[in-house]
Amino acid sequence: MRKTLRRRGLASLALTAALAAAGMPAAHAAQKPSIRVTADGTQPVFSYQDAVREYVDVQSSVDSDGDGKKDLIRVDIVRPKESGPRFKVPVIMDESPYYDNLGRGNESERKTYDAQGDPAKFPLYYDNYFVPRGYAVLEVDMDGTTKSDGCPTSGGPSDVLGGKAVVDWLNGRAKAFDAQGRQVRADWTNGRTGMIGKSYDGTLANGVAATGVKGLETIVPISAISSWYDYSRMGGTLLSRHEEDGLADTVDTDPSAKCAAVRSQLAAGQDDATGNYNEFWKERDYRSGTVTDVRKVHAAVFATQGLNDLNVKPSQFSTWWSALAKQGVPRKVWLSQYGHVDPFDYRRDVWVDTLHQWFDHWLWRIPNDVMKQPRADVETGPDQWTTQADWPAPAASPVTLRPQKDGSLGLRASSGTGTYTDTEQSESSLVADPTTGAPYRLAYATAPLAHDVRVSGTPQVDLRVKLDKPTANLGALLVDYGTDTRVNYLGGGEGVKTLTTEDCHGESTAVDDACYRQVVTDTITSDVNVVARGYVDAQNRNSLSAPSALRPGSYYRVRWDTLPQDYRFKAGHRLALVLLGTDGDVQSDTATGASVTVDLAGSGITLPVVGGAGALGHLPAAPGTWRAPSHVVLPAPHKSFR
Repeated sequence: MRKTLRRRGLASLALTAALAAAGMPAAHAAQKPSIRVTADGTQPVFSYQDAVREYVDVQSSVDSDGDGKKDLIRVDIVRPKESGPRFKVPVIMDESPYYDNLGRGNESERKTYDAQGDPAKFPLYYDNYFVPRGYAVLEVDMDGTTKSDGCPTSGGPSDVLGGKAVVDWLNGRAKAFDAQGRQVRADWTNGRTGMIGKSYDGTLANGVAATGVKGLETIVPISAISSWYDYSRMGGTLLSRHEEDGLADTVDTDPSAKCAAVRSQLAAGQDDATGNYNEFWKERDYRSGTVTDVRKVHAAVFATQGLNDLNVKPSQFSTWWSALAKQGVPRKVWLSQYGHVDPFDYRRDVWVDTLHQWFDHWLWRIPNDVMKQPRADVETGPDQWTTQADWPAPAASPVTLRPQKDGSLGLRASSGTGTYTDTEQSESSLVADPTTGAPYRLAYATAPLAHDVRVSGTPQVDLRVKLDKPTANLGALLVDYGTDTRVNYLGGGEGVKTLTTEDCHGESTAVDDACYRQVVTDTITSDVNVVARGYVDAQNRNSLSAPSALRPGSYYRVRWDTLPQDYRFKAGHRLALVLLGTDGDVQSDTATGASVTVDLAGSGITLPVVGGAGALGHLPAAPGTWRAPSHVVLPAPHKSFR
């Protein structure tokens, strides 16, 4: 069973305080069911075995399949049998498109139903753990998936508005119907709702929060998208083709013809031919879109993100996080060195305990100290976690490193130029032996670092370039040369190994147990690591929606961000910048074959270094003699929709 971690500074709460938190007068304690709260938060006093399991169909505000009827969204519910008009409980909600196709969690669980069609097995542990503690758990089939009407639209308005309709129903503002078609009210809830989920599920939580819907008190997005453009594109370059129509087809298990027209619209709207931002993408932009906007968010946000996630890339988190900060949204974050991995699968006990505190605070309004703890938990090495007041690290400040004509990377500007050709290459070839010239890249490395150097935030590349064609794909890799044991984020488990043993978090029934396979960190000892990646189509240097060709033979300034990172370069290692054309391991774009000339004096990479320039110490003008890895094998990044 779970190890209980005692809350720091949380005094025991009496039943009277618990009833007050639940909105119930203490005088009626003997007559009314109630939660029980101790120093460890809400306690499992309600029977999971005897919980109410039911479903309703909530009427959405949209008709995504064009059949002339508003879509009905299937909502499967499990809640304490005591919940009702006299004991109203809050809701934890996971809206997902994956309940009957790819499944949820590390073990790809799917929903199952009893003979009456009521839900029997809920994927994941949320129901097992939280229902006994006085919560209702709702698993919602995203519009167009599983038992919901409509067509999936890959992050489009109908996906999001279906989830919003459920929150509205929980707060008396939308209609829902039972199996007999009778209208039903959610008279068992206080309306306070928290959305949670990984990947697409967490993306929907972001989207629903960005509608500003009342009653959504908090969201817990895990490796979640905040802009679908940035999921499929980077700086005008293509990260994938046929993404939106392909994903819609993956999650839709209905006959193919039903939503074929919608998928055709997705294929056209995503505009694989140019990679530009357009109205299609603006509908799927939760930061500043036509339907959703971060300025509408009032729900508290507890985000988690793998900094080496090459599926839902960490820029999805960092831009969302920055915008939330500007809006003053209450927030908390965990940042790991894994790929596309749920914290339940890398820091399980601490995660469940922290999540418990979070939901108790925001949904039951229990006065614990979760918002007084440091805002950010950051993993800087395998299973090495630190806490800090915010992210990026408050002590980080910009330091610009500049390429030198001798192949070094230093603090002063250099003269001269370097030239390479935009061709598609694997990262293994791009980072192999940077001391040897190659026609498809330029590589610059520091001398061995005198001290550990921590980068926390988003590096920015700034180049002065000229091309022999109207455009080219430009890329940059921030690389660590030095032998070390690192999280194996490029491995099949994206940094974790699944064991055969299990542990349990919550209560079980014969068909829905609370036990899951344990996981451990998967590490690899390597001589080189790609720390951050970033790409831009040169013609999109000023605008993602209005490209501007370059005049061949003329110099232009092109700036772009790499993906964010929080990483420690160890003493004795070399920090390197590799300039390239098209990264065949990450991009799905076509190389232009353009010749790229870089003016070294006008070029560099600016890093957010904890401690600023002083943390770098003295960087010799020349890199010195060293033997770089000449044969590097980096697996292609793993990618899964879920």
